[in-house]
Amino acid sequence: MRKRSILVVALVTTVALGVLGACAAAVVLYAGLYDVASTRQHWQVTHSLLEFAMHKSVKLRARDIPEPPLTDEQAIARGASCFRAKCEQCHGAPGVSAADFGKSMQPLPGPLVDARRHWRPRELYWLTRYGIKMSGMPAWEYRLTDAELWDVVAFLQRLPDVDAAGYAAYAKPAPGNACGRGESTPVASPAVDAVRGRQALHQYGCNACHIIPGVIGSYPHVGPPLGGMGSRKLIAGTLANSPENLARWIVETQRVKPGTAMPQLNVAPQDARDMAAYLGTLRANID
Repeated sequence: MRKRSILVVALVTTVALGVLGACAAAVVLYAGLYDVASTRQHWQVTHSLLEFAMHKSVKLRARDIPEPPLTDEQAIARGASCFRAKCEQCHGAPGVSAADFGKSMQPLPGPLVDARRHWRPRELYWLTRYGIKMSGMPAWEYRLTDAELWDVVAFLQRLPDVDAAGYAAYAKPAPGNACGRGESTPVASPAVDAVRGRQALHQYGCNACHIIPGVIGSYPHVGPPLGGMGSRKLIAGTLANSPENLARWIVETQRVKPGTAMPQLNVAPQDARDMAAYLGTLRANID
């Protein structure tokens, strides 16, 4: 009987402490007491805990990715060129400082000279492809081809052995080898993937201007909401609504309707087809 009473007291105390903690957190958030300024550093314990969780998360998800050979000199040179175009601004390089926004980010992106000491190649590939949420590290899956992702990883294996002069020689843009996917990227497959299209809408920043059902955002009031897009007769008041025309609008925005406020986002055609497929599933509710 006494043991049961002790358990009841312990349970009630735990619940009460949980409720008090939740109330205290609500007060802090609602009153604006939590300082979101990036000039205020995380506590070291917070930084270390988040970094630990990130390492464990990446290692788990990258564990089954096969690693190709990464010693080809041409691949390393291509990776250096991509690194210069896409990574140097935040991470810097031998003899090259990060751009102002990279140096001011919280948490600090930091140099990647020691990346191979902390990560296996498959983990660097995963990090580069999928990014890290709430850190500023973008997902490059929709910006670089799979081959380019591995080229960057190959260069990261070489980076610790490269000095400033070597980096300057390595990172020259390769003639005829523009780094990145875009409007000129060939369509990889005739199949479309609406699930991937939903993710592409986020990765190309469409939810920064539009409210899109199924895509998390902050309820912007810039462009029109895209709910019911699949039921509309016209696209931007210009094109008949079809998957082909919607993909064309996404890729050739300014050519289809010159001067429209919607920017042309350099969307790869396959991504545009997937995005159009997802938007096509958004049907208006008709009573």
